[in-house]
Amino acid sequence: MTERLTGHTLLISLIATPIRHSMSPTMHNEAFAKLGLDYAYLAFEVGNEELKDTIQGIRALGIRGSNVSMPNKQAIIPYLDEVSPEATLIGAVNTVTNIDGKGHLVGYNTDGIGAMEALKDEGIGVKDQIITLTGAGGAGTAIAIQAAFDGAKELRIFNIDDTVFSNAKETARKINENTACQATVTDLADQKAFKKSISESNIYIDATGVGMKPLEDISLINDSTLIRPDLVVFDVVYSPRETKLLKFAKKHGAKKAINGLGMMLYQGAAAFKLFTGEDMPVSYIKELLFKV
Repeated sequence: MTERLTGHTLLISLIATPIRHSMSPTMHNEAFAKLGLDYAYLAFEVGNEELKDTIQGIRALGIRGSNVSMPNKQAIIPYLDEVSPEATLIGAVNTVTNIDGKGHLVGYNTDGIGAMEALKDEGIGVKDQIITLTGAGGAGTAIAIQAAFDGAKELRIFNIDDTVFSNAKETARKINENTACQATVTDLADQKAFKKSISESNIYIDATGVGMKPLEDISLINDSTLIRPDLVVFDVVYSPRETKLLKFAKKHGAKKAINGLGMMLYQGAAAFKLFTGEDMPVSYIKELLFKV
């Protein structure tokens, strides 16, 4: 890596916390090297408190772009100069470009595209399907809206009644007003409704942070009767590769038990195109990541 850095190397950042587990630096740096691009990608521990100063730093240093993850996906929007239509609809940004390195920052969201591509890779389509989704933050919102635009029949969103519960309701409103998909929102505390929804769904997606440190010993599903041979279980967490939920789903015979690695790959490929104008060598990176 170091021998290909030059005085002209352009920097791409990743800002989130926690973030040291991320495979995005490996993915992007290997893609830069494969294509001979003079870029470097580095991760920085940044939360909401440091976010404003970080954005000023991106402008001042001419950093060419940044990926954005929890807890900054929504908080970053007021600091940007432009936000793309899809990110505006989602209400969250996971990719920022700095136009020509001159400080004009544009926000995008590639999470929903990444999730849908990851499902397609596993032979799973969302068209005409009933989906139960837990999580109403940035990733959950992006997935919900993209699934609705891709033809899902119903989206049943469950979230604890916390600070983002109102965001879940707003997401459902946007879906119901702009697509043919029917979206509903229910408090996750209503376990009877949650279990009933999963029993009627084709796909269950966990877009929360449950299963990732420090919540690695927790799963939102613990009833084996909910896991059926025709149920697809998709957990957006990819570190660890196999969360407690995915282990449980595999043990009890789910049709598919998919982690978030594919979503990370394809959202990264879309971001890579925005950063560089080049297509990521997805097959090469996929082989590399899935072997790690």
